[in-house]
Amino acid sequence: MEAISRDYREADIGDGDRSMLDFAAKLTLTPQTMEAADIEDLRLHGFDDLAVHDIVVVTSYYAFVNRVADGLGVELENR
Repeated sequence: MEAISRDYREADIGDGDRSMLDFAAKLTLTPQTMEAADIEDLRLHGFDDLAVHDIVVVTSYYAFVNRVADGLGVELENR
């Protein structure tokens, strides 16, 4: 988990997980560049329509919550 949190691209994970994280990163950083080929890549790695839906919804939810928190000036708790 530590390697994934540092940089998933360098972590020892399977191709399917890497494909999912590439998709989530692209959706987060450059959503305007998403295309059908991105979904097809997930399907080639074994993700069905429900899994693709869940990846999109979870990724989008985190982006939404972070933007709301940033917009309201919410500060992170110290742990």
